Amino acid sequence: MTGSAKTYEGAGVSLATAESIVERLRAAVESTGAERFGAFAGLYPLDERRLLAASMDSVGSKLVLARRAGRLRWAGMDLAAHCINDVLCSGAEPLFLLDYVAANRIDGEQVAELVAGAADVCRHAGCVLVGGETAELPGIYQPDELDFAGTCVGIVDRDRLIDGSRCEAGDAIVGLPSSGLHTNGFTLVRTLVGDGEFDAELLLAPHRLYVHEVRELRGHADVRALAHVTGGGILGNLSRVLPAGIEARIDWERWERPPVFRWLADRGIAEDELRRVFNVGIGLCAVVPEAPPGALVIGELA
Repeated sequence: MTGSAKTYEGAGVSLATAESIVERLRAAVESTGAERFGAFAGLYPLDERRLLAASMDSVGSKLVLARRAGRLRWAGMDLAAHCINDVLCSGAEPLFLLDYVAANRIDGEQVAELVAGAADVCRHAGCVLVGGETAELPGIYQPDELDFAGTCVGIVDRDRLIDGSRCEAGDAIVGLPSSGLHTNGFTLVRTLVGDGEFDAELLLAPHRLYVHEVRELRGHADVRALAHVTGGGILGNLSRVLPAGIEARIDWERWERPPVFRWLADRGIAEDELRRVFNVGIGLCAVVPEAPPGALVIGELA
């Protein structure tokens, strides 16, 4: 990549377009009775006391590099962690996961690696991998390529729901460190890698799961909002859970970034673009009125 192309949009992905599509779909989705469209997990009232929380995502183009590096098991871990973390943001406990594999031609060994990785994370989270689907679609996918997507469903009591509505100016923002790039921004990363060799340990570290950290934090603090830092970076994802008129102020020097972000900067990705596209070392943010001892406070609400 050269010059102005060293951006996510220059690589072919527009975050602004993604945001505009959400707004275009809102009326149709909410006409079915849905609420909080655009949150990390959709909610469905199971009964007067409980809500189901559901989220769907995919590994995206990280799969291209994972396949090249022989790390498809890691990609399976990415999918489960990403979907489960989204459900966590509502305060829900994960119940089960479904996966979907599609390819030009199904390779049984590749599918087995993906599902084994997802199962690793599901066991750790106490989430049941109940099934899925595989599809051969030669008219849609290029030869040797594949896609891996999934849906996670969780459950939460209404009085345990986390929706950001109680956030106030002065609340602290606690950051939970990421393992690296997680599962976003890889269209840009792939343009930097090209067809050459790359360090799989650096670029493809599996997406971190936050089930146990969130449970522990809720045991010591009043968690008012949770934001999974995916596409859009820290500020973009916090804005999804904060009330109107409240904004996040981040102290970007409060934590040490994983080495992969230096790798990106050394290849010409500007700091503003790093913050806009990637998690820059913080994979999940929690908003609390008072941070418990030892918590990594990365900012506050204003």
